[in-house]
Amino acid sequence: MNTLRVGRIRQRLHARDAALFGRVASRRWPGAEPVLPRLSTSANHGLLWFGIGAGIWALGGVRGRRAAVRGVASLALASGTVNTLAKGAVRRARPLLDDVPIIRHLPNQPVTSSFPSGHAASAAAFATGVAMESRGWGAAIAPVAASVAFSRVYTGVHFPSDVLVGTALGVGAAYAVRGIVPSRSQLPAPARPRADAPALPEGKGLTVVVNPSSGAQPQLIDPVRQLQTALPQARVVVYDPEAGALPDVLAEAAKAAAESGGALGVCGGDGTVNAAAACALRFDVPLAVLPGGTFNHFAADLGADTIAVACAAVEAGSAVRADVGRIRVLAGAEAGRGAEERRPNRPDANEPRYFLNTFSIGVYPELVRVREHWSPRVGGPAAALIAVLQVLRTARPLRAKVNGRARSVWLLFAGNGAYQSFGMAPTRRHDLSDGLFDVRIAHGGRCARTRLLATAVAGGLARTRLYASARPRRLVISGLPDGTSMAFDGEVVPAPSSLLLDKLDEALTVYRPVVD
Repeated sequence: MNTLRVGRIRQRLHARDAALFGRVASRRWPGAEPVLPRLSTSANHGLLWFGIGAGIWALGGVRGRRAAVRGVASLALASGTVNTLAKGAVRRARPLLDDVPIIRHLPNQPVTSSFPSGHAASAAAFATGVAMESRGWGAAIAPVAASVAFSRVYTGVHFPSDVLVGTALGVGAAYAVRGIVPSRSQLPAPARPRADAPALPEGKGLTVVVNPSSGAQPQLIDPVRQLQTALPQARVVVYDPEAGALPDVLAEAAKAAAESGGALGVCGGDGTVNAAAACALRFDVPLAVLPGGTFNHFAADLGADTIAVACAAVEAGSAVRADVGRIRVLAGAEAGRGAEERRPNRPDANEPRYFLNTFSIGVYPELVRVREHWSPRVGGPAAALIAVLQVLRTARPLRAKVNGRARSVWLLFAGNGAYQSFGMAPTRRHDLSDGLFDVRIAHGGRCARTRLLATAVAGGLARTRLYASARPRRLVISGLPDGTSMAFDGEVVPAPSSLLLDKLDEALTVYRPVVD
């Protein structure tokens, strides 16, 4: 009895499905005939979505790159699930094309199971994945995804229920990916909202220095125009190298902000932000960071992925205190002492340098150098890939002492604050004022390059002798050979033979987007 009842229900559902398919087939859709069949074909093998994803990656900045990666990852999971599992489990014949006008027929008719629709699953997965990181891009893609899904019924290759179930599977795949890798909106707010900063309606009292040579990703709207629209009373200074050195221009802007009780703003990459932070510390003014470079790591960790979001924080006076990493040169006997033995407040022979994101020695400075060489020609992401391949082929470890212990080092990384990780790669900070360094050392040794890469791919870096990590408050590095370079916040400079890394706790007041 139950079997008969189930059979009758299936027959009724199929009859309604076929009836709805027939209504779509018999109805005329003005303007759709030259568009939907081509759109349906363009989505074969995900080619349409890969192309759109590449465009979002190139034009969308940090948030766009995250959205593109999440969209493609969601598509891959949905496609694999539908084509290898769902279609094999439920074999359903394709609809008959008798009632579908020939002009709508696809050039190559699919022969796999009709249930569920792989095209609908891929479209929904990609659009949902993108929307999880960027509502704007998601809203722009949604009509295209819906059109692809509908085109499968319009061209006669799927029943409506095939498309509905495929769409549901695609949305589910995007949520499954988010369960494995949380989206930015799911993660805790960076740092804590505990700093006092002036609210500057329409940007009154804000002086923003824009560095147009920061190697920025292409933007749909000129950043200066965005600033002038969002903060019409802000003073915007476009940096011109012929007018003087960038640190001098930033210092003048910081001084003006201090005198007026306002704030210093900076639009550029991480190196430009670094220079602005030093001036903000010097004149004790709040800093507004507006993304304008290739990677914008500090702005991203603040949650200021777009200029509009950063401007809203300035108007609201929403700010936090962030730690600043400091690099000081050690001379003579001081280089041999541990960090705890060094006499406090001793004046340094050289002015200290600061960093907001990361410091490193070893292969990374060379990677940055190669990346900057190629970036103007092929763009930031492609240049980074070229740099990684070249460094892996040519780099050699260096000898140095870390807190008095001799080591052979491929890479020493010190993050300003504890980073979340994907393998060995640091990805994001949840607290910009934790008082710690995130130190990671990749050691040299026999076949170290091959072993380290294999372990990184396997995700077991914490379990290998080639890799060590710690979270100290200070770090002494000495015995560096001549010609060694160090990198901090994307800038590469010659390293002294001995240096001390320490922290300026909660030293920098920086605007951060309002967190609900």
